[in-house]
Amino acid sequence: MTITLTHPITALAAGVRTAVNKHADWSGTAELVAEQLRLHLPGPDVLTAEQRDGSPDSYRSHTLHVEPDGSFSIIGIVWRPGQITRIHDHVTWCVFGVIQGTEHEELYDADLRLVGTNDNRVGDVSGFAPPGDIHRVHNTTDATAISLHIYGTDVTRIGSTVRRYYD
Repeated sequence: MTITLTHPITALAAGVRTAVNKHADWSGTAELVAEQLRLHLPGPDVLTAEQRDGSPDSYRSHTLHVEPDGSFSIIGIVWRPGQITRIHDHVTWCVFGVIQGTEHEELYDADLRLVGTNDNRVGDVSGFAPPGDIHRVHNTTDATAISLHIYGTDVTRIGSTVRRYYD
C-alpha cells in the first residue's frame, strides 16, 4: 500500500479554490473560505522553523500559495510579542485563522470608533469583506503568535492587501 502525504497548504488551497469558484459576493466568499480554513487549518509547522522565529523589527509575512489565476493568496504571518499593525482596511475579502498563540483584534466603524475587540486563539477562524473591515491586530501576549491569512487577490502582484491606513 502506498501512502501519499499531501502538504497542508495543498489541501487548503484546493478547498479555497472550490469556495472561490462558487462566485459568491465578497461577504459570501469570505464565509465559504472560512469554512474551508476551519476544515483545513494547519499547525504552525506549515512554516519553517526560521519563518516561525519572526523578526524583531515588525510582524513578518510569508507567502505560502498564490493561485495561478490570481484569485487568492495564502499568507502566514508571524507576530512577536508586542507587534502591532496600524489601523487599516483591505482591498478585498480576507479570512484568517490562528495557528499559534493569541492575536488581539480591534474593530472600528467608518468613523474610526472602536466597536469591538476579539482575542483570537489557536483554532479561531474569522473573515470579513469591505466595507466594514477596518481593524488593527496586536500580539498582546509574551509569546509569538502565528496566523494564516487568505486574501482574494494575488498579494505578490499588488504588494499589499491594505487599501488605507488610518491615524
